[in-house]
Amino acid sequence: MAGGLVPCAMHFPLRRWLSLGWPASLILALAACSPTTPASPPEVAIPAECRPAAPFTVQHPAWATNASLYQVNVRQYTPEGTFRAFEKHLPRLHKMGVSVLWLMPVQPIGELKRKGTLGSQYSVRDYRGVNAEFGSLADLQHLINEAHKLGMHVILDWVANHTSWDSQLSKEHPDWFTKDAQGNFVPPVADWQDVIDLDYSKPGLRQYMTQSMAYWVKDVGFDGFRCDVAGLVPTDFWNNTRAELEKIKPVFLLAEWDELHDPPFLKKGEFTPNTHLLEKAFDATYALRLHYLLDSVAQGKRPVSALPGYFAAERKRYPAGVYLMNFTSSHDVNSWDNPEGARLGANAQAMAVLTALAPGIPLVYSGQEAASTKKLRFFDKDTIQWNGYALNAFYAALLHLKQHSPALRNGDACAKFTILPAPADCFVFERASGDGQAKTWVAINLGAQPQTLAHPAETVTDAFADVGSPVEDPQVTVPAHGWRVLSTKKP
Repeated sequence: MAGGLVPCAMHFPLRRWLSLGWPASLILALAACSPTTPASPPEVAIPAECRPAAPFTVQHPAWATNASLYQVNVRQYTPEGTFRAFEKHLPRLHKMGVSVLWLMPVQPIGELKRKGTLGSQYSVRDYRGVNAEFGSLADLQHLINEAHKLGMHVILDWVANHTSWDSQLSKEHPDWFTKDAQGNFVPPVADWQDVIDLDYSKPGLRQYMTQSMAYWVKDVGFDGFRCDVAGLVPTDFWNNTRAELEKIKPVFLLAEWDELHDPPFLKKGEFTPNTHLLEKAFDATYALRLHYLLDSVAQGKRPVSALPGYFAAERKRYPAGVYLMNFTSSHDVNSWDNPEGARLGANAQAMAVLTALAPGIPLVYSGQEAASTKKLRFFDKDTIQWNGYALNAFYAALLHLKQHSPALRNGDACAKFTILPAPADCFVFERASGDGQAKTWVAINLGAQPQTLAHPAETVTDAFADVGSPVEDPQVTVPAHGWRVLSTKKP
């Protein structure tokens, strides 16, 4: 991250800069410019001529243009597992470059047929209540307000498809639920025995759910939602709800769904790739197909050469400017598959570079900046091991580059993404702003041997090691299981 793209050096550990050979005098000079709270980058709306054409008409909020997501597992984040305890981490996350906080569900959890001692946060008992395990509504609002003061935004995990068995709705409106032939409540998926399926053919349910979401935006202060298994809920509900939320303020909606990936929890024939979620309702969906492909590549089950085919399939499905969420971990992946170190091995960080800088909005999950190897329990207390935030500087380099580079904007149909020729174990691409003034060149080496590549034209500064001096060598060495990221921004 260099020149205008670099935060002050003291946002990173001193030993990091010394290890890179920086003179102490330069480090101290940069420290003098480092504010306690770094300024957030200015919000940039994508101009109309660089937005996707109809039917993709979602108006992304300007604050999402250079955003990244950070998923917060409040229960496991601190020993206390509360909003107030997590709030103390806001300055660190802001300095790390986090733009948008995604809080897992904050509502009270069902007790009937509960799994584990604390239950699943996705088994909601009261859509308009706050789980006392995490604190009070006032605590939550204080957290949101403090995040807003730092220039960050906050979205809430929303479970519209199902509730707990003992939910307020199941008692007051049992007719809003799917029933079997005997008239009994049923889970939406066989394995999800702690929840029951809602029936969106009921107008009253739709009105209640939209009003509940509006409450969390208007009265509590959230800036949008991550919507659980969004493809199981009718798309017209999401379309109408988005329109209602936009009357309050610009919002960001993320759908847990991928039209390019058949989810394993559905029976054969139940999946539809034609949900149209990204046309009028959602800013982004998950890039699940890419996620599992990266796992397969890292484990030697698929070649690196399979990656261009994925990006071609994504572009065939969606026009430029429509984007998905890229990630190497999440609450589900960590708990049900494994932490990224166990799945991706020596290539865990290289894959993180790819997901952060390829087209799409990147996600960092709680604990990834600590290189946590812990597989967190889903239904019980299991605090993250922070290990001194070993990868804080690594993620800060990626997220600050994402924040500041016009080449890496979300939703910019005028920007260019070019996959370049590369050795067998490498994936190399360039992203450029529509006017060609900003470029970022990314080389990922997933092999066991270093690779030497030609220096890309007009990319002159190293995102991980430089603050302005040019990288002038005619060749660039990419270490084994490593990466190089070179950028430029013309005045």
